[in-house]
Amino acid sequence: MCSIKLLIRYMERVGMNNTKVWAHRGASAYAPENTLEAFKLAVDMGADGIELDVQLSKDGELVVIHDEEIDRTSNGKGFVKDYTLKELKKFNFNNSNSKYHKVNIPTLKEVFELLKSTEMDINVELKTGVFFYEGIEEKVLSLAKEMKMEERIIYSSFNHYSVMKVKELDENAKIGLLYCDGWIDVIGYAKKLKVDALHPWNCNLKYDNLIKKCKEENIKLHVWTVNDEREMKYLNKNNIVSIDWNALNGDAEGKNYSTQDMLNYAIKTSENKNQIVILMHDTYGKEKTAQMLPELIDYYKNHGYEFKTIQS
Repeated sequence: MCSIKLLIRYMERVGMNNTKVWAHRGASAYAPENTLEAFKLAVDMGADGIELDVQLSKDGELVVIHDEEIDRTSNGKGFVKDYTLKELKKFNFNNSNSKYHKVNIPTLKEVFELLKSTEMDINVELKTGVFFYEGIEEKVLSLAKEMKMEERIIYSSFNHYSVMKVKELDENAKIGLLYCDGWIDVIGYAKKLKVDALHPWNCNLKYDNLIKKCKEENIKLHVWTVNDEREMKYLNKNNIVSIDWNALNGDAEGKNYSTQDMLNYAIKTSENKNQIVILMHDTYGKEKTAQMLPELIDYYKNHGYEFKTIQS
């Protein structure tokens, strides 16, 4: 049942010790997202890193939560910014998961304290797209320095002013730019800002030479959300396979894709055996993840591919 743990064990068995697995909002397929319970489970499963989201409470505390409102993941209502930390702690953030009775919203410091003794990397996404949260960049950097964890943290955001503020405050900080729709000269933009990575929505890969130029400029390209066979075909053609677990459990039209379906698409559309990258959203995987990963890994290794996974 524990897909991350099974994946780690399998990779160790076949000698893939350089592959890293990241847990999106913690082990969010099995525990309430962005909670200490989910992050602890990710540690227990053997993940190499985690991704989390951070915002500010009314009294300026760094709290870990994805949505600007608490409605979806707790039994409360309203914006995070309108509650003090003490008030937020009164709500149950179990995300309607009946296996967990009372779950508290964690502070970023509590998460860092949990992970400090591990060697896990941490991707901190600054949720400053809707509310700017004045001073949040200084607070996250100060906490990282206080905890002596600066080298393990990667900062990203859809608000590029926010990640650039991080870079201005600490020139050694690692940053990535999240973005959705088509941008003109996004490579030039990334070079000008001297960022470490671009994080585009998968449709952006269809723009001419984006993948090639990123490789030439040594800009890491992290792609998110691929759900149907047309997207998969395009990514395979460019030696990148990004699989969102939604595709395994049925798309918007209710069509289910089996493991063999995906393997067939790969072998039909791949133009050369270079590298296969599978971007995994463990939030949706559950038992299906464990069922299909060994088969996928064996398939690609047996057909001459270098295999790399990125848990997102």
